[in-house]
Amino acid sequence: MASCRFRVCGRVQGVGYRYFALRTAMQLGVGGFARNLDDGSVEVLAEGSPESLTRFEEALRRGPSFAEVQAVERSASPPRGDADFHIR
Repeated sequence: MASCRFRVCGRVQGVGYRYFALRTAMQLGVGGFARNLDDGSVEVLAEGSPESLTRFEEALRRGPSFAEVQAVERSASPPRGDADFHIR
């Protein structure tokens, strides 16, 4: 299992971005969570196979139709053991 943290910047709050991340994570078998940050970005912690995390990151870079993703920062994160994905 691999684990990473994504910080997604742009117009990503109030456009269904966290629910998009939830649906995508469920489809790919990725665990973790998504939450809004005070600076207007969205933080996503994700755990899964390296292949599923690559596909997940590609989806995060696209986002839902109403979002405008400007940047996605990816960093390594220690595994938390999340089997499911949830919204905080």
